Amino acid sequence: MISDSQLYSLAIFLGSAAMLMIVLYHFLEINAQDDAGLETKLTSEKAGVGAVKPVTVAGESQ
Repeated sequence: MISDSQLYSLAIFLGSAAMLMIVLYHFLEINAQDDAGLETKLTSEKAGVGAVKPVTVAGESQ
């Protein structure tokens, strides 16, 4: 059977490991570089879910 002190140590260790993983995830997410190749232009009004037609400025051609 696990003792109270072992359970306490395990909880402290797992909680600390979880916090370190969260901090590491946020550090990597903030410093990640976006890939230019992943961007695609909207080619159709019906492309994608909830797609919105791009707004054009008067006098500007596409």
